[in-house]
Amino acid sequence: MAIFRSLRAWARRLKLDALTLWFAWRHPLTPRWIKGLCLFVVAYALSPIDLIPDFVPILGYLDDAIVLPALIWLALRLLPPRVLQTCRAQAQEWAERHLRRPRMWAGAALVVLVWLIALWLCWRWWQG
Repeated sequence: MAIFRSLRAWARRLKLDALTLWFAWRHPLTPRWIKGLCLFVVAYALSPIDLIPDFVPILGYLDDAIVLPALIWLALRLLPPRVLQTCRAQAQEWAERHLRRPRMWAGAALVVLVWLIALWLCWRWWQG
């Protein structure tokens, strides 16, 4: 079916774009504020833990289907064209050499930190 092929191609492109942002974060010509956005997006995209777990109905897949692609799109649009071209080539080369997706455990730590802060704020609110 054509729709499944196009969805698979979109998912592959999204993974490659996340990897492109990884290289852009490390590129010396990327402006600092865009590096911060790239780091945030890459940390979340490559984190083995989701901010909203997938078992939560509807919301669990919302971050994977809408929020993350929107952040990747934004970060890619903000990159200087020369940096984007170089980093896309690096990402493609890396993807061809490695079969597995990279993991970023700092992203997992970021997700855990967000959950701990949310729990602490809920506890403070509950205490009155």
